[in-house]
Amino acid sequence: MATKSPNTLLTQLIKNEPAAFALLKPGDLVDGTVLEKGARRLLVDLGKFGVGVVYRGELLAAREAVKGLKPGDQVHAKVIAVDNDEGLVELSLAEAGRQKAWAAVLELQEKGEPFAVKITSFNKGGVTTKVAGLPAFLPVSQLGGEHYPKIAPEGRSELGVALAKLVGEEIMVKILDANPRTEKLILSEREAMEVSTRELVKNYEVGQVVEGIVSGVADFGVFVRFTDNPALEGLIHISELSHRVVENPKEVVKVDDVVKVKIADIKDGRISLSLKALQADPWADAAERFAVGQEVMGAVYSFNPFGAIVTVGDLQGQLHVTEFGSVEEMKGKVALGKSYGFVVQDVKPAERRLVLKLKE
Repeated sequence: MATKSPNTLLTQLIKNEPAAFALLKPGDLVDGTVLEKGARRLLVDLGKFGVGVVYRGELLAAREAVKGLKPGDQVHAKVIAVDNDEGLVELSLAEAGRQKAWAAVLELQEKGEPFAVKITSFNKGGVTTKVAGLPAFLPVSQLGGEHYPKIAPEGRSELGVALAKLVGEEIMVKILDANPRTEKLILSEREAMEVSTRELVKNYEVGQVVEGIVSGVADFGVFVRFTDNPALEGLIHISELSHRVVENPKEVVKVDDVVKVKIADIKDGRISLSLKALQADPWADAAERFAVGQEVMGAVYSFNPFGAIVTVGDLQGQLHVTEFGSVEEMKGKVALGKSYGFVVQDVKPAERRLVLKLKE
């Protein structure tokens, strides 16, 4: 009977028991048992891989993890060098902990499911927290409707106050971006909310009229919480508040006002609303109400590089700067908020255009 060669037996043994012949290399993660703990080094039993050592520099880097360790405790470490000058496997506890944390973060990102975090601090750009022990940032733009700082233009300095109120609060988030190489971890509450609101918005459709309560006013629009479903919140963009130009949403509504709005769009769980869609269009009969050469009274609403916007009844007309030479000269003739006599120079309802000239 033929006998197997030693090489054949070794090959078979490696195939059947690969773990027994595994070789360590830098970067590998290993588990071990603490043998000895000192001020300058920590010795770890790595079983078949021999004895590992964590030197003082690495002990300081992982001081929190090392603090409670004692002989017999299990540790998770990363291999720095396989065979150092002392014949030991050099280890890092901090690197292993960081690598393990990033693995947990990437797993959360892959799952794509919302999870809870507690806000620990804030800065001018957003709020901070930790995920698996790693620092994470949640930008203001990624806060959900309920927590988004609803501050009007004149209240921008209050942003920090609004964000400070979130410290200590627990919110649901999703991972927006995770990069272990750059150690960047960005979260989004808005994305987490969309997961739950996608189901809720299925009960609504574009064009539907709903009742809501104004829950916040920002410089770009108004947040409205649905009366029949407080878990849902939509946004009326500033351009959808009125048929006229609106510079400050507070001119139209205030917090806690009850409003009827029309659903203008539903996209990715976000609801866009319109207030002006339920208002009569003042331009519909403008051709019957205004004629070239007609004298009208109007109040100066705002100035712009092209002239001034003038409110005439329920419409807004344009007073061109060319009638005066410069904006400075124009401001010398008309003042913000004051009423004057004007003459209609042109009226084009289809273009929503009413051109005025200051009455001599």
